[in-house]
Amino acid sequence: MEEHIKESYLKEQKNPFYILLTLYQGNYGRFALSSLFFVIKHLPSWLMPIAIANVINVATSRDTTQIHTIYVNALFMFLLIGQNILTNYFHVKYHSSSIRQVEAGLRGALIKKIQELSIPYQKEMQSGRIQSKIIRDVEAIQTLSSQVFVSALNISVNLFVALGITLYKSPVVFLFFLATVPFAALVVVFFRKKIKRSNSEFRQEMEETSAKVFEVIELAPIARAHSLEDHETRRLNTHFSQIYKKGFQLDILQSVFGSVSWASFQIFQLICLIFTGLLALQGKIQPGDVVVYQTYFTTVVNSVSGIITLVPTISKGMESISSIGEIMGAGEVERYQGKKKIKKIDGHFYFDHVSFHYLDKQHPVINDFTLDVQPGETIAFVGPSGSGKSTLLNLLIGFIQPTSGTIYLDEQPLTQVDMRSVRQFLAVVPQTTLLFSASIRENITYGLTNISEQQLDAVIEAALLRSLIEELPNGLDTLVGENGSQLSGGQKQRISIARALIRNPKIILLDEATSALDTQSEKKIQHALDYLTEAATTFIVAHRLSTIKEADRIIVIEKGKIIETGTYEELMANKGYFYQMQHE
Repeated sequence: MEEHIKESYLKEQKNPFYILLTLYQGNYGRFALSSLFFVIKHLPSWLMPIAIANVINVATSRDTTQIHTIYVNALFMFLLIGQNILTNYFHVKYHSSSIRQVEAGLRGALIKKIQELSIPYQKEMQSGRIQSKIIRDVEAIQTLSSQVFVSALNISVNLFVALGITLYKSPVVFLFFLATVPFAALVVVFFRKKIKRSNSEFRQEMEETSAKVFEVIELAPIARAHSLEDHETRRLNTHFSQIYKKGFQLDILQSVFGSVSWASFQIFQLICLIFTGLLALQGKIQPGDVVVYQTYFTTVVNSVSGIITLVPTISKGMESISSIGEIMGAGEVERYQGKKKIKKIDGHFYFDHVSFHYLDKQHPVINDFTLDVQPGETIAFVGPSGSGKSTLLNLLIGFIQPTSGTIYLDEQPLTQVDMRSVRQFLAVVPQTTLLFSASIRENITYGLTNISEQQLDAVIEAALLRSLIEELPNGLDTLVGENGSQLSGGQKQRISIARALIRNPKIILLDEATSALDTQSEKKIQHALDYLTEAATTFIVAHRLSTIKEADRIIVIEKGKIIETGTYEELMANKGYFYQMQHE
């Protein structure tokens, strides 16, 4: 399903309607069956008024010889009502299964595409916008699908049948419908536009207030520390006041709309009743037909109003199709097709005149960078903020590609290698610890299924997690909360290090890996990191002296260039840039 959706967007990028039709290729048979059952289930709406009219006509004729007609029509109506239950089930079954399948497929395709997109593109897109596309835009497309394939069918068939039967029975009444129905529909449209605008303003105010409430809750400690609780309360009360005003206006408008719509509709129904009643009095139609035309008039008015209401919904859905196309049609992806899969790694890296330039920056972040790293060597990148240290790690992971130059792994250009196979041998401990809303066990063994309890126990010991786990009521199976909200910064960092340890990696990237630990914990966990890095090629970004002191080489970087290199002792003896950094 995901591949079919991807192809649909690539094939019909500029036409949302064609994309919608293409998304449902293979489901047209289900929609045909759904339509068939829809027509059958709606037979009572179209035929019962005629049956009721027949009963009225017989009753008003006082012809007792026609009494069987009443029973026949009653039985006919009973059967019409009974079949509705079964046919409605099949109608919903066929259209809902198709729409829900595409809805789930769309979300799956979006997630798959996001996993392929480059990290810079994802950062530029912003997580909030991506989340909105996955949730809100897909919901809008699901609503659009229901409107196009269900509501539009409902309206069209009802309108066609009601007008068709009316034209067949009485062309005069048909012309009356054509003359009066548009006016009845316009009353509905007039108020719906006003309600839509008022509802939009109310929703916008609610969203802004929700954001402010979230901010106040998050920053409550800061407000209290500065004795600004009353200030924040007044600020929120201003928004609450706006919600009251806009909500009150919306309630009044909806109330007026309901009253005026009801009154207008009843007036037009009354006009229809007078018109058809006069025709019956003149003998041009039978008395029972008055009921038929009253029912069909209601059907036609509702259908015309429904068509007008559908337009903005369809427009919104088409916009959502285009919105999702921003991701599905994005070209900034990591491409793996035809690239070599790595099955064994020694860990020899060579940066050959590598440069990298962000599109929104005037100067390169990495500038003509050349470095040869031997297998098992520990390299520490040191430099001021913004010098390009973390960018080098992103280049090694393959999150970004060099603007010029080449990075080699075991004499193979990274651009020619399937980076997914490389990352299986790689572990990252980032500066900002990221945990999943799962248990400690699941966070440590993330993505691994063959970890024994003995392996897990050894990692827990090495990462200094034993005391933490023993204190928790559910031990390893304790949930950490959203992004580890139930844990301290140091505890989260130790779990992140345990996640790296358990992978027994050949390549290790440590980006301020001990930044959240106190000095005592850092000393203890440094032994675990030393053990981790013994047999692996390691790249470290750190400011703490203890973290980089034992590195095989320290690479001092400024403005993306290497300005010094050597061991800690060599650099301190040179009394150059690194020496000055340590004494600032």
